[in-house]
Amino acid sequence: MTDWLRIGRGTAPLIVAIPHAGTHIPGDCATGLVDERALVDTDWHVDRLYAFAAGLGATVVATGIARTVIDVNRDPSGASLYPGQATTDLCPLTTFDGAPLYTPGRAPDEPAVADRRRRFHAPYHAALAAEVARLRTRHPAIVVYDAHSIRSTVPRLFDGVLPQFNIGSVGGASCAAALVASMMAACTASGHTVIIDGRFRGGWTTRHHGAPGSGVHAIQMELAQRGYCDEADPVWDAARAAPMQAVLARILAAAIDFAKAQP
Repeated sequence: MTDWLRIGRGTAPLIVAIPHAGTHIPGDCATGLVDERALVDTDWHVDRLYAFAAGLGATVVATGIARTVIDVNRDPSGASLYPGQATTDLCPLTTFDGAPLYTPGRAPDEPAVADRRRRFHAPYHAALAAEVARLRTRHPAIVVYDAHSIRSTVPRLFDGVLPQFNIGSVGGASCAAALVASMMAACTASGHTVIIDGRFRGGWTTRHHGAPGSGVHAIQMELAQRGYCDEADPVWDAARAAPMQAVLARILAAAIDFAKAQP
């Protein structure tokens, strides 16, 4: 563990990865940032939203570093995960809406990007890989559940209003179809809207760590933030979040049941 990387170890066949709930921007990474935009695309309170996961025996790996510093769910080479579609960079230069994050001429250069990749991206994924290896010694199959959230409407990224639950399996490449089906069933039972491999098909975590043929089933869940907070003023409201947490508890329980059922 470091001061920015939090690992809570459990024994169940489930890892909950939380890459974008962090809000810390180290001083040497803040130079040139437009302050009022620096945290606008945070996955607000996802760490609190899934706080119950430890009680299910899940392992939780979370970074406290803001995605503005470096997006640990992007390909470390900088290659786009969604060719032809609007997205943000490994070290984002704009907000989701396309507004510049840095004043002119002050964005991180390649040496700065390489330094952030070394300090934050590589250790985060090394920690995930270590937890995958640890749990695979105990279980024939595990689930890596990549937990995200985003505003319901972001016209630059997608049309209209985002479904409440957005399941990403990289077109079925990162996990077994049975896991996707169990996630879908739990979401549908909630009465909320759900889509599989829509705008959000899965980021670097699912693509890099998912290896269903080797017993590692990685799946991404992108939540529309309206389900647990006021998107215009995203303060944490435990009472408002409680119904969503109840649904998510059933989703994670289904993931554990799936893993335990594998031969």
